Amino acid sequence: MGGSTAVLLSAVAPVALIVGVGYLAARLLRLDRGPLVKLTLFFLVPFLVFDQLARNQADLSSAARLAAAFALASLGFALAGVLAGRVFGLPAGARASLTATSTFPNTGNMGLSVAFFALGEAGLERATIIFVVATILLFGLGPALFKGGSFWEQVKMTVRLPLIWAVVLGLLARAFHLQLPLNLGGGIHLLGQGAIPMLLLSLGMQIAESRFSVSAYELAASLLRVLGGPLLAYLAALALGLNGADLVVLVLISGMPAAVNTYLMAAEFGGDAERTARVVVLSTLLSFFTLPLVLGLARLAAAAG
Repeated sequence: MGGSTAVLLSAVAPVALIVGVGYLAARLLRLDRGPLVKLTLFFLVPFLVFDQLARNQADLSSAARLAAAFALASLGFALAGVLAGRVFGLPAGARASLTATSTFPNTGNMGLSVAFFALGEAGLERATIIFVVATILLFGLGPALFKGGSFWEQVKMTVRLPLIWAVVLGLLARAFHLQLPLNLGGGIHLLGQGAIPMLLLSLGMQIAESRFSVSAYELAASLLRVLGGPLLAYLAALALGLNGADLVVLVLISGMPAAVNTYLMAAEFGGDAERTARVVVLSTLLSFFTLPLVLGLARLAAAAG
């Protein structure tokens, strides 16, 4: 039992270390997080996605099932958030924020990193597929959730993201077995690998900049995200017949804390931004305790299946 616990904790401990370094850097050096976040999201993450998709050896039908399972789970997350908001009689802004934090897990900062440390390249390959789907859902549906807007406005926002073009180019490179000259592929791989620590450092800096307080709302919303998410993902995996590493990664990613971008969208498009920020911080802190449990149960479920 002690050995298995150590294995589970070893998947989360490196993440906690890098997040802690980002926290200390923000506190001691007073660094500006904005340029770091832009560099990571608009350059390093697209290189990571391109590299992973171009190298990804997963069967396309298996990848499609994984993407569909996450989309189905996301629908369940959204319905759970809407239902909880109405049951507890929350005002419109708080309902939108609760739905967003329930629907959109942190598939970038935390998801890619934990999947890599827990399952290696196989985990990162699958987590990248989920990350792409989650990003399209977040930027396609998030603004409409908080502010509204036409379908074409959401499409135009989505196609402006470098990530989307990284997906297209990565899939083309995989389909045509493209080999870049002069070892440019090696440079792209190095840039992509740099995204993981940069994502975690920026998350630590975000936590350092956030005011922290806990009420019943923050606790309930955070538990809905980090514990309710894996349960709904497991049901989606059963519905679509996922097993093995696909099941483990889907459940693991669905146990991630609320996405940092939910706060950014609440602040930009409307919603209860202050509550959203507190849920992001609290769910992130709770996830360091819940993720080893989620990972262990996901592995047991995959083995049993």
